[in-house]
This record gives sequence, C-alpha cells and structure tokens, in this order.
Amino acid sequence: MINFVMLIILIVKKQRSVKLFMNIVINIIFIFPILMTMNIILCAYPNTIERTQPSITVGWPLTEETVVGWGGNHVKDNLPHAVWASERWAYDLVMEPYNINSDSNENYGIWNKEINAPVSGIVVAVSNDEADITPGTEDFTSIEGNYVYIKIKETGTYLLLNHLKKDSVTVEVGDTVEPGDVIGRVGNSGSSSEPHLHIHHQRQDPTKVIHPVLAEGLPLFFEDIDGDLMPKKDVIIKPQTDE
Repeated sequence: MINFVMLIILIVKKQRSVKLFMNIVINIIFIFPILMTMNIILCAYPNTIERTQPSITVGWPLTEETVVGWGGNHVKDNLPHAVWASERWAYDLVMEPYNINSDSNENYGIWNKEINAPVSGIVVAVSNDEADITPGTEDFTSIEGNYVYIKIKETGTYLLLNHLKKDSVTVEVGDTVEPGDVIGRVGNSGSSSEPHLHIHHQRQDPTKVIHPVLAEGLPLFFEDIDGDLMPKKDVIIKPQTDE
C-alpha cells in the first residue's frame, strides 16, 4: 500500500522511479500466493492433470449413496483444496442430510458410516484417539483429526483419509489392506465443519514431510461409479456393486 501511494505521488509529480516499480512487482509476486490461500484470489495451484504423474484410479471408499461436498479440478468445484499444492485434487464426501446446521454429529447422514480401503497398500500411519468435535465449532486438536494413511502398492505414493471417528480405526501401522477392507468409520475429528470424509493422493510420505501443506498433491480418480472418474462438487455418487 505504501508503494502504491508513493507511485501515485510520483505520477502526480510526473516523475519516474525504477526502484519503486521493482518494489511493487516484487510485492505482487510475494502476496499473490497468500491471497490465493485466503481465497481472495480464486486461482487453483498451478499444476495440471496432464503433466502431473502418477495419477491413480481407486475404488469408492463408501458403500452408500454419497454427495461430493468438494471435488474436481477447478476452484469453483473444489475451493478449499485446489488452491493448495498438497490437496490440489482432494475430495470432501458427505451424505444426506448434510449442511443442516445441527450441533449433533448423529444428525448427519455420513456420521459413523464404514470406510473401505480404496486401494491395495500398506498402512503407514493411523490416528484413532482424537475426540470428534461439535459441528460448526473450531475446538479441534489437529487439522487432520483421526486418519488412516496408505502407501499405494501400485505407485508407491500415498492415499490419505482424514476426520475419522474416534476409536473407529480398525487397522494398524504395517497392516496390508485390499480394496473393500473396512479401515474405520466417518467422524468429525480435526478441522471439520461437519461430519465428512476427506481423501486425497500425494507424492510424499505423510509421516516424513516437514509440514502437510508442503506435500505435492496428485490426481485421484475413482472407478466403479456413475459419471466422471473425477467427480465434481454436488455430484451424487451411487457406487456400483456386484449385486
């Protein structure tokens, strides 16, 4: 702001300053990512599906009709995630009823639903003892809450599932999981506005990365569902079964 005021003064005085111009350019460069993560500038993290590998196609983690709360490739469909490198193609999944402004977790459709392993791999980290918070509050201990993190057998990359219900995780570090294995239940632990399942794919081992936001998010697609393999916000997913 000071630089812009000085620029206006110079314009009025019909003077030039290369130093001031460079200061303004540098300020814009540094403030741009901050404004992105504050959702003031609606711009997805500059990475594309086409040039980002490996991508992975996995099974749907839930067995009942699900609504994509946030998901997809664009900011308008995936605002909380797409601006971050680590969660570039993350999803938040809910079930009817949702967004009902209830302060009881039990009133939300996805609460306590079983979560199935979407992929073959080895469990590298779990958290199981963080309390579920009251919807609409910010009284959380960690951002992720309870979780299960899986090293994917096919790619060596990692699948992260967050906000699980306290004491619901059924796997341990070192366990091998296959698609369809129950790994826990949906809760409302961590930084969460209401019960939902957060899932995303990243390159780095989440137990070794310095900070979660410093990981590189990778494309995540789903098989055996109706519609696009990368479903967008508000899309209703009806998992296909063998029955």
